[in-house]
Amino acid sequence: MSEPPVTVMVVDDHPMWRDGVARDLTERGFEVRATASDGASALRIARTVKPDVVLMDLNLGDTSGVSATLHITQEISGTRVLVLSASGEHNDVLEAVKAGASGYLVKSASVEELVDAVQRTAAGDAVFTPGLAGLVLGEYRRMAITPDSESQAPQLTDRETEVLRLVAKGMTARQIAKKLVISHRTVENHVQSTLRKLQLHNRVELARYAIEHGLDQEEAEPEGA
Repeated sequence: MSEPPVTVMVVDDHPMWRDGVARDLTERGFEVRATASDGASALRIARTVKPDVVLMDLNLGDTSGVSATLHITQEISGTRVLVLSASGEHNDVLEAVKAGASGYLVKSASVEELVDAVQRTAAGDAVFTPGLAGLVLGEYRRMAITPDSESQAPQLTDRETEVLRLVAKGMTARQIAKKLVISHRTVENHVQSTLRKLQLHNRVELARYAIEHGLDQEEAEPEGA
C-alpha cells in the first residue's frame, strides 16, 4: 500500500500567493488541509487539523509568523513549521529557528524546491534555502558553550553519537545513510531515539546540541595513525 500523502497547511496574508501555493502542492500529491491568513486563525485551525507541515509566512497582519511558529511547535505535537518568506534577512531566519521552525525557504524558490522542502520537512530534515543553513549553524557555533558537567549528559550509543555528529554537519538523513552504509529508516530510528533522550523536538535543535557539545568538529586522529 502507498504511504498517505503529507498533510500541509498554508499560512499567508496574500490570498493570491496563498491559494497559488496550495494549488501547486495539491497538484503534486500533497493534502492541503487548510489555509489561514493570520497567526491567530493559523494556530486555531492547526490545533484542529494537525497537519504534518505548516508553511508559515513571517509578515502576518495580526501577529508575527515567529510568534505563531512558537505556539504551533510548542502546542501541537508532530506538526513541523517550514517558514516560506520573502525575507532572507539573517535576523528573521534566526528568530524563526529559535521559535522552533524546522526550516526556512525564501519565496524566490521554485515549485520543485518547495515540494522537496515540504517533503524533507515532513520527514524530519532541517531544510534551508542554500546559504542559510551555514548561517544558522554558524550562529549556534558562536553561542556554543562548554557543558558544566559531562556526567549530566544523557548517554548515547556510539552509533547515535556518530549520526548526531553528521546531523551537526548539515547532512540529510539520506546522506547519512549513504555515508554510514545503513538504511534511511535506521538513520531515522537513531535520530528519533536521540531526540527522545535529549528531550529535543527537531533536527535544528539536535544540530544546536551537537555544536554546543563540540560534535561538529572533526575527531582527532590517534597518534601514530
